Amino acid sequence: MKSNRRDILISLRKDKGLLQKDVVDLLQRFHNVEISESYYGMIEQGVRTPKLSIALAISELFEANPYDIFFEVKPNKKLRERNLA
Repeated sequence: MKSNRRDILISLRKDKGLLQKDVVDLLQRFHNVEISESYYGMIEQGVRTPKLSIALAISELFEANPYDIFFEVKPNKKLRERNLA
């Protein structure tokens, strides 16, 4: 997860007025996802990449597109060259 992705995730959480502990509690309560506060913190720091099921639950919790938070689409070299031409 790139720095800007990390910033998006932190921003989404803070916009809802949640602490990391709150996110962990909500994931367990509404999505049956059990992770530790430490693990969630590592996701925000970009140290850990969550499994798809956890990424989708986090995205749903924040009402955000998972691609915007967790994925970065990189065009291949040929596509980049074509766009620059």
